[in-house]
Amino acid sequence: MDFGLSPEQRMFQESLGRHLAEASPLEVVRQARQPSFDPNRLVPGLAALGVAGLLVPEAHGGLGLGVLDAALAAEMLGRAAAPAPFVAAFVMAPLALALAGSPEQQAALLPKIAEGRLRVGAAFAEQVAARADAGVEVVQGRLSGRALFVLDFAADAYLVASRDGGLWWVEAGASGLERIPFSTIDTTRRVGELRLAATPAEPLPGASPAVLRRIIDAGRVVLAGDTLGAAQHMLEAAVDYAKTREQFGRPIGSFQAVKHMCAEMAASLEPCRAFLWYAAHAQDALPEEAALQAAHLKAHVAEVGTRLAKTATEVHGGMGFTDLLGLHHWFKRIAWNRQMLGSPEQCRREAARLRGLAA
Repeated sequence: MDFGLSPEQRMFQESLGRHLAEASPLEVVRQARQPSFDPNRLVPGLAALGVAGLLVPEAHGGLGLGVLDAALAAEMLGRAAAPAPFVAAFVMAPLALALAGSPEQQAALLPKIAEGRLRVGAAFAEQVAARADAGVEVVQGRLSGRALFVLDFAADAYLVASRDGGLWWVEAGASGLERIPFSTIDTTRRVGELRLAATPAEPLPGASPAVLRRIIDAGRVVLAGDTLGAAQHMLEAAVDYAKTREQFGRPIGSFQAVKHMCAEMAASLEPCRAFLWYAAHAQDALPEEAALQAAHLKAHVAEVGTRLAKTATEVHGGMGFTDLLGLHHWFKRIAWNRQMLGSPEQCRREAARLRGLAA
């Protein structure tokens, strides 16, 4: 039995990695902090490689692949700190439409997503962490309320989860919809708030709490993949720096303390890759394990990534905090991933409930 990636999956990762190395150099990542930056500028190139249609069924023009393939793409996007939409636009949205959309909705929307012509944001934060001051209610088929931390905010339409467990398609230009972008520590992704006042919306008829759970779990796995890629970049940058930076006439990598720091980073990160593959595989093939594995993965990789980002920055010394190296872009991306769709503490509480260890 083969427990590794297929040759096709490895080639896909390599080709995407090469494309991002050319299309998303550090200067593009720096530009992402500017208000005038187009957050969708990398989408055509990603769509040409099939990234936009990974989870879109073949009948609707996509590749019909699974969450594991999306997680592999996310690893490359995180490794490049690519300022492009992905987790909502090309993972959660097509998965929601495939699971809960009507045949008419699927036929109309999924081909556009696969081609990269339709970008979709996802408003699911209130389903992950209940907030008294936010959430969306349905009154006579229209939506009212606030949706916070909407992912892939620079979108043409939004998938909004209501308090009653429904899923709703909201066009970006709908009446009564106010879109408020805001800044986070991660300048490579766009996040914002939706304020809805009797906003017309189209329901996804197959929505249910179980469907919402599957979509959120897939999002968690993909964010963990992004963190893994970002942490891998920081590890490689730290090792390269330790080989070239000299102190007392020697490369600092020759000092035992620095050697140990790099070795411990590598040892902590490597098991995360197998964990990611298994949790992503569970989303596709082991539904009875999917939620538990997604929660454990999100918590574990977030904490490993946070520690590794701190250590890699320390290996660089004072240079690690400068914009010249740009290391802080990956540091902040890991920190943003840690909190979105559930912090490690929240994910572990959910895992305890799933195992019957907590109320």
